[in-house]
Amino acid sequence: MTGSRAAELNASKPGKAGDVVDDHEEAGQIKMGELSELLGYSLKRAQLRIFDDFIRCVASLNLTPAQFSVLLLIDRNPGRNQTEIANTLGILRPNFVAMLDSLESRELCVRVRSANDRRSHILMLTDNGRTILARAKKLVATKHEARLNEVLGPANRAALLGMLATLARDF
Repeated sequence: MTGSRAAELNASKPGKAGDVVDDHEEAGQIKMGELSELLGYSLKRAQLRIFDDFIRCVASLNLTPAQFSVLLLIDRNPGRNQTEIANTLGILRPNFVAMLDSLESRELCVRVRSANDRRSHILMLTDNGRTILARAKKLVATKHEARLNEVLGPANRAALLGMLATLARDF
């Protein structure tokens, strides 16, 4: 039996006396139950929406949120090695190596052997990387963050940043 046929049959069954009919159920919406009260679930749903918007905003540059973060940290922390950048962002080593391979193939950054530790690679942006990062920062500020600020307002934005920092630090 198809899902739509099963739904039709269930919809035609009369409820018991005293049953309360949920308006959302009649409209075909799924009841969320306890999920709507779980902070982790709500954070993940918000993250997905925010990442989708971010990706749309920088689509012309073909950058993911993680790649943007890596480029920002490399730019702000010249001479740091790939382990330090990966650990700061919480990116697993194999994933980070693959991301660096991709960024290097696009000539956005380079890995250079450290003079102090030949086992380590220092990360640096290329001129092209700095150009792409500058364009991305402008798009993020004027489109993505501006939209978030419009939805939240300055006070809620500051409060949310504070709460998220507390969770990241103390949880």
